[in-house]
Amino acid sequence: MLKSKTFVKKTRSGGVLKIVREHYLRDDIWCGSEVCKECKDEAPVLQEDACIESNLCSYPHYLIPDTNVVLHQIDILEDPLIRNVIILQTVLQEVRHRSAPVYKRIKDAIHEKEKHFYTFTNEHHRETFIEREQGESANDRNDRAIRVAAKWYADHLAKESNGGSLKVVLLTDDRANKEKAEQHGLIVYRCEEYIKSLIGNPELVDRLALQSDDQNEITGSKLLFPEHLPLSRIQTGIKNGVFLQGTFHANRDNYLEGTVFINREGEDINEVLLQGLQNLNRAVHQDVVAVELFPKECWVAPSSVVLQDDSPNDEDAEEDETENKLKSVSSESSVLKPTGRVVGIIKRNWRPFCGMLSQSLIKEATRHLFTPADRRIPRIRIETRQAANLIGQRIMVAIDGWPKNSRYPNGHFVRNLGAAGDKETETEVLLLEHDVPHQPFSQAVLSFLPKMPWSITEEDLKVRADLRHICVCSVDPPGCTDIDDALHCRELGNGNLEVGVHIADVSHFIRPGNALDQEAASRGTTVYLCGKRIDMVPELLSSNLCSLRSNVERLAFSCIWEMNHNAEIIKTRFTKSIINSKASLTYAEAQMRIDDTNMNDDITKSLRGLNRLAKILKGRRIEKGALTLSSPEVRFHMDSETHDPIDLQTKELKETNSMVEEFMLLANISVAQKIYDEFSECALLRKHPSPPPSNYDILIKAAKSRELNILTDSAKALADSLNNATIQNFPYFNTLLRILATRCMMQAVYFCSGMDSDFHHYGLASPIYTHFTSPIRRYADIIVHRLLAVAINADSTYPDLMDKHKQSALCNNLNYRHKMAQYAQRASVAFHTQLFFKNKGILNEEGFILFVRKNAIIILIPKFGLEGTVFFENKDKPSPHLSFDSEGPTLKVEEHTFRMFDKVKVTVSLDASNIQHQRIRMALTEPVIPGVSVPAPESEPEAKKPKLDS
Repeated sequence: MLKSKTFVKKTRSGGVLKIVREHYLRDDIWCGSEVCKECKDEAPVLQEDACIESNLCSYPHYLIPDTNVVLHQIDILEDPLIRNVIILQTVLQEVRHRSAPVYKRIKDAIHEKEKHFYTFTNEHHRETFIEREQGESANDRNDRAIRVAAKWYADHLAKESNGGSLKVVLLTDDRANKEKAEQHGLIVYRCEEYIKSLIGNPELVDRLALQSDDQNEITGSKLLFPEHLPLSRIQTGIKNGVFLQGTFHANRDNYLEGTVFINREGEDINEVLLQGLQNLNRAVHQDVVAVELFPKECWVAPSSVVLQDDSPNDEDAEEDETENKLKSVSSESSVLKPTGRVVGIIKRNWRPFCGMLSQSLIKEATRHLFTPADRRIPRIRIETRQAANLIGQRIMVAIDGWPKNSRYPNGHFVRNLGAAGDKETETEVLLLEHDVPHQPFSQAVLSFLPKMPWSITEEDLKVRADLRHICVCSVDPPGCTDIDDALHCRELGNGNLEVGVHIADVSHFIRPGNALDQEAASRGTTVYLCGKRIDMVPELLSSNLCSLRSNVERLAFSCIWEMNHNAEIIKTRFTKSIINSKASLTYAEAQMRIDDTNMNDDITKSLRGLNRLAKILKGRRIEKGALTLSSPEVRFHMDSETHDPIDLQTKELKETNSMVEEFMLLANISVAQKIYDEFSECALLRKHPSPPPSNYDILIKAAKSRELNILTDSAKALADSLNNATIQNFPYFNTLLRILATRCMMQAVYFCSGMDSDFHHYGLASPIYTHFTSPIRRYADIIVHRLLAVAINADSTYPDLMDKHKQSALCNNLNYRHKMAQYAQRASVAFHTQLFFKNKGILNEEGFILFVRKNAIIILIPKFGLEGTVFFENKDKPSPHLSFDSEGPTLKVEEHTFRMFDKVKVTVSLDASNIQHQRIRMALTEPVIPGVSVPAPESEPEAKKPKLDS
């Protein structure tokens, strides 16, 4: 049967267009139940014995949730206990329009066979389709469509099941919808009353999301926050320039402060400072908000106070006093920032948060505070009856809302992750918190892997350069199985040198648009944690078929230069190739070969040639102004049985590290130029913007405090002044300065050449750059391989590759994943550092002051590459006299003045009193300040390590 709807539409040119929409109605849409004999469904989804123990429904039944139940109670619907659910097409379409993440989750539940979720196409069924009536809102029409479909199911199943014992239960939290459904004789319950009726499932009750009615019961009557403006007022305000729109970033060190980064081009102000709970007005980290600027005379400076919201009371008794302290500090400083307040929320960016429960002090209480692991997220009030079992566990909680009369947002329990401190649990938390996709690869993804045994075919030999005879080798960190790159260097007959960089040909195995490609694009990068690797592509590719291991034939993408002995490029060629690596070496092994004069085999000669050229290339780069920065990287030595860290040392870089790096940089630059020449609109490139001058303030001040001058007009000026910034008898000073310079830098980012005009890479002093050399672990490199393959006619193109808007959206995801991977790696190092110090007692170590704050100094301990904070204000004892000078910056504690880079001695121990935020605690032993410093521990465990020169 065909329904058609005709309407007319005015076109831009003033003409009138008649539009006819056709809507087919069918009789062959089945109900999906095993009970039914009338419907000719060969694979029914809904079970005959749909039993679930309930005080309200003692009979077998199917559930029909309305749209809001799916949107708000998805955590409930995903629970394994909830089965035999009918998802109506009306509901699915509404959910799709209103929330992409929930739509994906409900679709996943429908695909899960054990759940028995059935999609009923009610909008195309002759008996359940309804027209929208005159004056009826779209929302009311959809509610009516849900009631009609539920009624049809109730009548249909009554005929089919024995004596009508199988029923349907409609779940809705809409009062009007419930009343109308009851009038039609339907069985209908609020989601909460149905879930609470289920016998013996207290955990499920905890997963209920609070509705706005319930939220008022939990909160006080006192108004704590200003009302949020409605979206219409916000949009008008933004249009008129009264409000600014931006993304809110909470301050990790101070819960009463945050910054809104303004998203609009052409705004004079690109960030707005917010201070105090009222002005933050319930914004949560990463929310898109509307802010109102204060007049200039009310602007303040960012506070240098470190404030954690860890007061045991859960309401606002001490708040005013803390906020005053914040204000009194701010107005002293001369560096005022545009300041404002949040007037409304445009888009919430809430996700489920990992953390721990802080049990209420009231016995038998069901309302407790949850403390997220991420310090930028406020504590969340949840209702649970299983608090006793959740103490000491890492759990996940979702936020439901934040009423204006509640100090904290309200939320609900999602799931238990395991015991806090357990290595598996903590790794899971770390991956979830940094949004690292880490689920096993799906069957759909694995189905696109090559069938084993795999070998190189005759076809491959025809279209590729055969380089198997060339003496190629790889140089990597120890234990590396995903070998992306290999190198060679040999003399040519004309006296010049041929140098080749050979990169794993991953794009040969991952074809555009298939499930494997989509998964790799979503993951964006491999994530390396201590002792664990989350692969971007399945292991068959990453550690086997694409990995350029020694003595096996592999497909590669080669960049080959002819150079003279002064490392000047005479010509460059790119080719798909076949190689057979002669050796997989570690940096140390390669270094030993280069240094051992008795070794003169082909591999060693090749390495020496590469090393000599690399030194020339590096010298030339530094001459141009490339920066050599520093970060205190550490390496753990793991116990082979327990996988616990047993030793910790800073990474030592060898000449061979630099050798490999130089040729990777050269290949990346050569490829960048080639793909940009061929595809000026859609080349995927990488840039490193030069930092705004204000970023360097702290570096210039720090050097000035030691009577040194740092110039920052250009990368070359900075590189030269860093090279000259040395202090006699203090060799580590220059490294400290470089660590500080690294913190002043901007993040390097991927971008699409057709969407940007500034290509420059500041840190490498290169006019153009991309990533080509690590396609096993970076998706950007796969795209670059595809572009290069099209440029040399080695592969065909496809529409998305040439679409600059799609390319740009891809770059945004890659930049996000890349940043999150870096944060996850740092968090993993921090966790393993805590494990290392767990059994070490108290150590006494030498360190240097990296930063001076108003009430603390931040120390770097070079031996461990470890940073920590020494606080001078302690809740338990009277504070010493503190005097902070932001110009220095210096901090005077009693009679002693601390400056940046001062050498100090501190005790280092693990403070596990707060199991969730275990931290390395540092206390000053030298200089000795009465009432502030602590005595050094009696004896140092184990033999003393050699002392660092200072």
